[in-house]
Amino acid sequence: MTHFSELNLSAALRKNLETNNFVIPTPVQAQSIPPLLEGRDVVATAQTGTGKTLAFAIPIIEALLKVPRSKAVKALIISPTRELAIQIEAAISQLTPGTHITCAVVVGGMSEDRQLRAIEKGAEIVIATPGRLCDYLDRRLFSLSKATMIVLDEADRMLDMGFLPSLRTILEALPAKRQTMLFSATIETSVAHLVHQYVHDHVRIEIGASTRPAEQVDLYCFEIESRSKSDLLLHLIRKVEGSVLVFTSTRMGADRLAATLARANVESSVIHGERSQSERNQALQGFKDGSFRVLVATDVAARGIHVDAIAHVVNYDLPQVPEDFIHRVGRTGRAGARGSSWTFATPLERSDIRGIEKMLNVKIEYQDVPSLPPPIGLIPEDGIIVRTAPVAAPKTLDLPPIRKVRSFSPGRRGRR
Repeated sequence: MTHFSELNLSAALRKNLETNNFVIPTPVQAQSIPPLLEGRDVVATAQTGTGKTLAFAIPIIEALLKVPRSKAVKALIISPTRELAIQIEAAISQLTPGTHITCAVVVGGMSEDRQLRAIEKGAEIVIATPGRLCDYLDRRLFSLSKATMIVLDEADRMLDMGFLPSLRTILEALPAKRQTMLFSATIETSVAHLVHQYVHDHVRIEIGASTRPAEQVDLYCFEIESRSKSDLLLHLIRKVEGSVLVFTSTRMGADRLAATLARANVESSVIHGERSQSERNQALQGFKDGSFRVLVATDVAARGIHVDAIAHVVNYDLPQVPEDFIHRVGRTGRAGARGSSWTFATPLERSDIRGIEKMLNVKIEYQDVPSLPPPIGLIPEDGIIVRTAPVAAPKTLDLPPIRKVRSFSPGRRGRR
């Protein structure tokens, strides 16, 4: 399949594809949609930004258009995060005008009454996070007995987040005869048991190397002490153009870094698990529309969040596992665009960088660290601000001479 027009789709769905300028399918769409339209189970892996949502949305909508309408939930899509669930609903809504098909989003942090009303009104597609969905099922607020299509989006991430017991509960609530679709950037080893237990006679689709970042992303590493990371980040932000997504390891670290950026007159927003859903939505929307050039996030944003044209991803803190490096870096270099990844590592983390390179079969290029101001730009753990004035931005992009970072053994005197 080289064009969506080759598919035997309903008139309404074909019109919606044309309206949204969906003309040429991506490789994962071209290989997944035909067997899904035949009712086959599919297990597909493809790098982030390759159009996996449309790959399962088109077959679901087409299948629903061929069965009698009712108020029962007929298709269930499970995602690991609220943001991804909301994004999937927005993508599907582009394809449903004129079809009378509606969606309900079932996630934590949002109005329970509104979610349940959408289901009661006849939403045929439910997009949910595992925790909130299991809560509704335990309370018997609605049934999945008619849901004959199930999508596990970013399935391996859900297992990383400890959702396996919830997934088992959900899958057991579905009819035994159903169509199952598993989509992710990496999937084989972590969900092999799910594939064997819950997917039957499936079509296996693998697009590109799912265990390494996209080729169009340049991978750089700066070896630097932790106390100078914020100053290096400010230097790089002022040096380059484009939006910047920064990943920290903790929620407290994300808040402290955002405060440091604000004091240096850099507009930024923050996403992490302790922020309310409205705050997270506002932060993400501000980043999307350019109100904030920088988004600071924990790994809650590492998977599935689509923001057009993110130019740079910063691993301010190293990810906990090498696989998360793929998903962080996958936020840039999407849809064929060029992107860059900057990883900040301390001298003691050299082995971690080598581990990432070995496991993902990539080469991360070490860069010289530019001359930076004294490391007084941090906000300490007690929240007391110690810088007396923001760092002034350079008047031009002509940078001072750079020097190779020096590392010191832990026991040497004079260590920085």
